Amino acid sequence: MTDDAAADTAAADPAAVDTRPTKIMYVAEATAHGGRDGYITSQDGQIDLKVAMPPQLGGDGDGTNPEQLFAAGYSSCFHNALVLVGRREGYDLTGSTVAAKVGIGPNKQRGYGLAVALSVSLPVIDQDIATKLVDAAHQVCPYSNATRNNIDVSILLG
Repeated sequence: MTDDAAADTAAADPAAVDTRPTKIMYVAEATAHGGRDGYITSQDGQIDLKVAMPPQLGGDGDGTNPEQLFAAGYSSCFHNALVLVGRREGYDLTGSTVAAKVGIGPNKQRGYGLAVALSVSLPVIDQDIATKLVDAAHQVCPYSNATRNNIDVSILLG
C-alpha cells in the first residue's frame, strides 16, 4: 500500500490503524520449487521440506503444505506476542500454549481464501486477565496485524 493509499484508508476509516513496520529488523527468505507438489528451502538452509497437496485437496499428503506452515508460523508468533504482553503486565505465562487451525476453501471471486482459528491456553491466569492479554497480543502480533480484515480469525480462550 502506498503512503497515499494508507492516508486515504485512514481518512475513510478514522479507526484504521497503520500497522506497517517503521523499521525492518529481520528478513526471512524462502523459495518454492514446484508449487504445492515440490519442495521449499530457506536461504539459510534451516528449511528444506517436501510439500504436497493434502488428500482433502486431491493430493497424496506425502509432505507438509502451506496451511500447516502458516498455522505453525501464526501460532508461534501469536504465542510470542502473548508472552511479551504478559511479561509487560507482570504475568508469568509458563505453561501457556497457542494452537492454530488454518482452513482453506474457495471464495466468491473464483479464488481461494483462508480462515484461522487460534486456541489459547492460559491455565494459571484468571479468565478476565487472560482475555485482556489475548486481546493485547492480537494487536501486537505481526500475523494478526497482517491478516486483520483480510481473513476470518477466531480466538478461543480455553
